[in-house]
Amino acid sequence: MIEAAKRVVPGSKIYAIIGHEAERVKQAVAETGVNFILQQEQRGTGHAIMCAHDALAQYGNVIVLSGDVPLIRPETIERLCRIHTEKHAAMTILTAVPANPHGYGRILRRPGSKTAEVAGIVEQSALTGKQLKITEINSGIYAFRTTALLAQLDHLKTDNAHHEYYLTDVAGLLVKARDRVLALEADDAEEVLGVNTRAELARLDGLLRARKAAALMANGVTIFRPETCTIDSSVEIGEDTVLDPFAQVLGKTKIGADCRIGSFSVLRDCELGDAVEVRPGCIVTESKVHSKAVLGPYAHLRPGTEVGERAHVGNFVETKKARLGRGSKANHLTYLGDAEIGENVNVGAGTITCNYDGVFKHTTVIEDGAFIGSDATLVAPIRIGARSYIGAGSCITEDVPPDSLAIARGQQTTKPDWARKKREAQAAAKSK
Repeated sequence: MIEAAKRVVPGSKIYAIIGHEAERVKQAVAETGVNFILQQEQRGTGHAIMCAHDALAQYGNVIVLSGDVPLIRPETIERLCRIHTEKHAAMTILTAVPANPHGYGRILRRPGSKTAEVAGIVEQSALTGKQLKITEINSGIYAFRTTALLAQLDHLKTDNAHHEYYLTDVAGLLVKARDRVLALEADDAEEVLGVNTRAELARLDGLLRARKAAALMANGVTIFRPETCTIDSSVEIGEDTVLDPFAQVLGKTKIGADCRIGSFSVLRDCELGDAVEVRPGCIVTESKVHSKAVLGPYAHLRPGTEVGERAHVGNFVETKKARLGRGSKANHLTYLGDAEIGENVNVGAGTITCNYDGVFKHTTVIEDGAFIGSDATLVAPIRIGARSYIGAGSCITEDVPPDSLAIARGQQTTKPDWARKKREAQAAAKSK
């Protein structure tokens, strides 16, 4: 809802009225740039606007949105603003005609009105007679001429079942004062639906994600089985990228053109260049992957990872705050933490950068063209020089100069016929 509003007006002109679990709500939307107004006691929607009196007084008109209506589109908000100002209304109510209006207040239009004028709003519990057949609902989204709104706040009463100040009562007060109150029906009833239960939240979440998937596909993204994919509204994906079933693309992730995201991969707050291949089962968080790189299957890129152009991070490789240069490869069963890896480096299977001494983290530097043998242990802080070789199974604790071979492992001892003699001795022991 905030993101939709920000596309209509700057965040500095948006006020979030918070009350229940205010600090958690504030933290959740802190990065949006909106202003916060505390409603210390939660005494209804009308009371919420009373708390915002001083902030709203500086504006000629105000739009009131509901925080539990996540599907509202900026186009609808803009249309509400335009009609409200063009018709010089004191209040314009965004309405809808859903398949099932039960639970919502109904709109009473003035008989014979050709200008969408409203006679009042009747809550579900107060409907009588012919009113029960009315299907046009109040969405809880309004445009107000600010002076008209503020003038009626003092007239709100709490003579209702919940003893609260209802913002909906302002409509009747304005009609009584012979101010103009209009109704504007939304093009899509689903975009004004609210959330009161977890089941409703799940349903609207599905609708929001379906809308996002449809928009991406309209812009050239291929999504196989879109109903299985989870894509956040803030995600950006380039043309001709393919998402396989059950992929998750979350947060502020940006994916370039011609990429492929494999099934069961989860990308959060990442940036991928063009033609990146993410094979199935990868977890990528707060990382940057350059063009034509290949990840997985089952790679885990933790925050602070950067994978260079054409680099490979393969099966069951985990990285954390690591940078792999152009063309470098770590294809199997490896942990690279706090590592600076140059271009065209080969990291063998089972390699570990030992970055933590129990108190501090330390960096491993591997320069261009180095070859790290399988099952190597690199104890940081350490630097492996350009074009050097590290023998398989080595535990390296000292810097290695460029163009060198470093081997650090126990001397092999081979005893001919030892196994045969052991078997013969065991057989002899059993025969006694």
